[in-house]
Amino acid sequence: MRMAEGSLAPASASPVLLFDSGIGGLTVLREARVLMPERSFLYVADDAGFPYGDWPEEALSARLVTLFGHLIETYRPEICVVACNTAFTLAGAALRAAYPAMRFVGTVPAIKPAAERTRSGLVSVLATPGTVRRAYTRDLIQSFASRCTVNLVGSAHLARMAERAIRGEPLDEAAVLAEIAPCFVETEGARTDIVVLACTHYPFLANLFRRLAPWPVDWLDPAEAIARQTRRLVPMSEEGWNDADEDRAVFTSGDPDFATRRLLHGFGLRLAPPAPFA
Repeated sequence: MRMAEGSLAPASASPVLLFDSGIGGLTVLREARVLMPERSFLYVADDAGFPYGDWPEEALSARLVTLFGHLIETYRPEICVVACNTAFTLAGAALRAAYPAMRFVGTVPAIKPAAERTRSGLVSVLATPGTVRRAYTRDLIQSFASRCTVNLVGSAHLARMAERAIRGEPLDEAAVLAEIAPCFVETEGARTDIVVLACTHYPFLANLFRRLAPWPVDWLDPAEAIARQTRRLVPMSEEGWNDADEDRAVFTSGDPDFATRRLLHGFGLRLAPPAPFA
């Protein structure tokens, strides 16, 4: 893998590090910038490891712990936002144990708010297969949604589809519908009325989901809640307002394609120069 070198900001203006397996976490960055306009951001995409659903759990957890060690040492962030359900539900506890001095904001399926909002009692969680398998996810259901019927839908393909759509590539709508169709359950006169988007890539496809859905549902996007939690933990900076040029992106491959580079430019992110990472 290759990572970016050099300090991104003075020690007095440590960046907010926002991490995802790919470019789906840009949904969280968009919300965080609204609430934290005075802060600089470092967006980290582990594109060399994408998609995480293909990894054995032990190997992925070890990768994440090692990778965050490098990121923390190199960039000295004020806080780390893990904008990836698959990563945090697997390795969140290990990251906090390995780096107790660092604050982590995690991303987990928004099962609690879904259980609070549903009227039909039928909730679907649209996630990656890894997130669906996690004991963490099932613990959330037991703790907060025991009175609901929660349908876990693990899509092996939507994250890749979202990455393509974000880059402006066309999608096969029938293939997208096949991925989301299991979310829609109708039983005894009740219908699914909330679908939790338990992958930060999925909100980029929300408009398409709405158009393809067999009936209207509330598509629950966690990005704003993640940004609010980060704002609560990070005090207002006295260093002045952030210049958008300070916001940078690091890709573990060191070589994102042209469409991704164009997307980063549209988000006001400068691609950091690559440097070796072991």
